[in-house]
Amino acid sequence: MAQLKDILYKVTINAVVGSTSVQVNAIAFDSRSVAKNDVFVAIKGSITDGHNFIDLAIEKGAIAVVCETLPETLQNGISYIEVESASTALAFMAANFYDNPSGNLKLIGVTGTNGKTTIATLLYQLFKKAGFKVGLLSTVKVMVDTKEFPATHTTPDSLTINRYLSMMSTAGVEFCFMEVSSHGIHQNRTQGLHFKGGIFTNLSHDHLDYHSSFAEYRDVKKSFFDNLSKDAFALVNIDDKNGLVMLQNTKAKKYAYALKTYADYKAHILENQFTGLLLKINDNEVWTRLIGNFNAYNILAIYAAADVLGLEKVENLRLISELESVSGRFQYLISEDKITAIIDYAHTPDALQNVLDTINSIRAKNEELITVVGCGGDRDKSKRPKMGHIASALSTKVIFTSDNPRSEVPETIIEDIEKGVEPQDFKKTLAITDRKQAIKTACQMAQPNDIILIAGKGHETYQEIKGVKTDFDDYKIVQELLKQLGK
Repeated sequence: MAQLKDILYKVTINAVVGSTSVQVNAIAFDSRSVAKNDVFVAIKGSITDGHNFIDLAIEKGAIAVVCETLPETLQNGISYIEVESASTALAFMAANFYDNPSGNLKLIGVTGTNGKTTIATLLYQLFKKAGFKVGLLSTVKVMVDTKEFPATHTTPDSLTINRYLSMMSTAGVEFCFMEVSSHGIHQNRTQGLHFKGGIFTNLSHDHLDYHSSFAEYRDVKKSFFDNLSKDAFALVNIDDKNGLVMLQNTKAKKYAYALKTYADYKAHILENQFTGLLLKINDNEVWTRLIGNFNAYNILAIYAAADVLGLEKVENLRLISELESVSGRFQYLISEDKITAIIDYAHTPDALQNVLDTINSIRAKNEELITVVGCGGDRDKSKRPKMGHIASALSTKVIFTSDNPRSEVPETIIEDIEKGVEPQDFKKTLAITDRKQAIKTACQMAQPNDIILIAGKGHETYQEIKGVKTDFDDYKIVQELLKQLGK
């Protein structure tokens, strides 16, 4: 229970009809979840408009309505609050309702196209090993210290974020590491949160089905850093030209990391093998079980963030050497026949190129590299030919298959991918719509010492076809198939 006027603190209000001195039980932005004495926030979404459900919310017991446009007919006994932005209002209201829990812990946001999940998850692991109570809000899962909850979005809605942060605050969590997506920033889900720091990984071709242009996508990411306070830190990868853009208007203390450029935190790859990386970070050597150039950036970001947050350097390096790879992020197994199967979430051209470049930089070149890859349906179609081009150019064999086709016809998606294949590379490619059959074919083709890369779905344990999700785990499937085939 809370007073409506208390949870409206910091909300930009245009008009009030009725009283704000009413007690509300809870906040709802989905009319289906409204209960007696709730406040309903009507948000204009990309698919539905909450304003169309105001009457239904009142029927279900809403005592107050927050909206951008007042209804033509106002009901007696109901408080109406007209606001500038309902999504921003929801964010501040959620923070106020849960007593602004982000201020009770050190909340660190990780944003960028690739590496968010790895960096947030490994920072969670590292600070847990260092003896702290830690929280995690990621694409893969939510952790309230040792208690695990399933994740639904990269950046959940404002109510969910603040509910978890409140649980963390109650549990005595000191640090929370949170993935911050461009969708989440654009939809104001991070408003009202007090971030102690922000980490920028990189920016490449993604989510252009949602953002109108690359410039808009970049500027949405930048706005996260623009909003950091002067008692926060901004840590950016300046090997990516957008790193400096993120720092342009931030009030936060600025730090940079890089492999190729002079920076506060600099790393050099000494050894790169399938068993791990040997890195030199600011004149200290560290061995890590993670693999590949892109993970050198992730490890460097983790080291830098932990250093800025006050972790002792020797302890920082020691704990980094103990970190395990994140589920579905360059996760690999080696079969009895010495076939290496790698499962990775790479679902953007840049991420796929990084993974394939990494494998090619390590492998002996006298073995086959068989890539199984698809593209998601109802998402940015312009990246499909790029994915096809990269996969066919950098692999010895490629099987194009379904990812999560969603409402699209899988064969149409595969045809889009194939448009990027150069004529000389067509002989390397196959198209097998059924993902399990595609993985099985890759396993049948593989000989001892060959490498199979299964890209696109990573940690996901389902496949979505025509609105139906069915169990599908790339890692388990390739493991079972290699065993069945006696390999």
